[in-house]
Amino acid sequence: MASESGNKGATVVTRFAPSPTGFLHIGGARTALFNWLYARHHGGKALLRIEDTDKKRSTQEAIDAILDGLDWLGLDYDDAPTFQSACANRHAEVAHKLLEAGHAYKCFATTEELEAMRAEQRANKQPMRYDGRWRDRDPSEAPEGALFTVRLKTPEGGETTIHDEVQGKVSVNNDELDDYIILRADGSPTYMLAVVVDDHDMGVTHVVRGDDHLNNAFRQLPIYHAMDLIEGGWPEPVYAHIPLIHGSDGAKLSKRHGALGVEAYRDEMGVLPDALFNYLLRLGWGHGDREEITRAEAIELFDLSGVGKSPSRFDTKKLENLNGHYIREADDAMLARLAAQHIEGDVDLSLLAEAMPVLKTRAKSVHELADGAGFLFAKRPLEMTEKAAKLLDDDGKARLSSVSAALKSENSWTIEALEATTKALAEELGLGLGKLAQPMRAALTGTTTSPGIFDVLVLLGREEALARLDAHFA
Repeated sequence: MASESGNKGATVVTRFAPSPTGFLHIGGARTALFNWLYARHHGGKALLRIEDTDKKRSTQEAIDAILDGLDWLGLDYDDAPTFQSACANRHAEVAHKLLEAGHAYKCFATTEELEAMRAEQRANKQPMRYDGRWRDRDPSEAPEGALFTVRLKTPEGGETTIHDEVQGKVSVNNDELDDYIILRADGSPTYMLAVVVDDHDMGVTHVVRGDDHLNNAFRQLPIYHAMDLIEGGWPEPVYAHIPLIHGSDGAKLSKRHGALGVEAYRDEMGVLPDALFNYLLRLGWGHGDREEITRAEAIELFDLSGVGKSPSRFDTKKLENLNGHYIREADDAMLARLAAQHIEGDVDLSLLAEAMPVLKTRAKSVHELADGAGFLFAKRPLEMTEKAAKLLDDDGKARLSSVSAALKSENSWTIEALEATTKALAEELGLGLGKLAQPMRAALTGTTTSPGIFDVLVLLGREEALARLDAHFA
């Protein structure tokens, strides 16, 4: 049985369908991005479905984290989110239609019988799958009042082929598919049924998801085919199964590789949304040698033909470098607001924004911006790092005294004037500029690393800068 999609000519509708059992995983974020971009590229609709049927593990906290992460990445949706749990009656309705039309059947096998069946399969080293024992039996053979599940009749013999937009032609022998449960004994629908019904009812034309779901496609297609026979208008979607993301060692991405949730990249690593957007875009999709791609360019260029078949390797260093690029390009006032959240005490946002051009030249994260700006809002007496304190020995303090006297006579508190005055003093003392700049940096910032020393003087202002210098020899 060949799978030729009936949705190829339709207006594109994609969906991202996370399960709210935890944070927005970085792999899920990329799947969301690819769905969103494909819909935007083709002028279609991008939809969001929260698959919350697992009530024991689904939480409102996880739902909020997913919505927050998607919003932070700038992924907007064309309708309000759909919640799968709200559609249980509709899922059951479809199951009963399949049952009435003979595409599904009641299975009265008890838990004990199924466990014995699996034990025998294990002993004989056979594939673990339902053996179809109730497929052709009359329900009247079951004890009166016996509980039953509803199983889908999957095709027997032959094979099913999917023409996947990423994986290409993929075939599975139908004998490998067992008759799986679509309605549990308590009447509740299973995930496999719910996904198909929801995708149909939402008008989804393209199912773009991780390739760990590829086998599910072969199990879900029989529902499309059966419902199309029953009532028509159930075209199967176009499938695109994206390879998973691996860690730097080639193994499936896991906690041991570092941060997994989007919020960790934002809060703990100080990554900008545009940087993560760009990085995830290039993680498994490419357009020539382009590395930096804007959102507008991504929408214009993205198509499934650019998605590779091999797993991508997550490279934290590459993300950090890309984040540095976006920090250098970002609006200074916006960066100041972000950095201020990581600086203790009162922060002058206008001063912080003024400092951004010199702070962001080498920063690769929002945290580095905040650390670099800390000296601006430090209170006297400054805490000294061990290295900085060593620079303020007797020689260092003597040089600070000379610097302070020279700068106090400077009427123009500008980078150019301060640099000229300090260089002239260094020549007069027969020293290299660094011999003055090093103790100056220690006294002004409490550290041995900072923006250019004359930028520091100007940002601190005449009064504060001189007070910090004088505090070490007065």
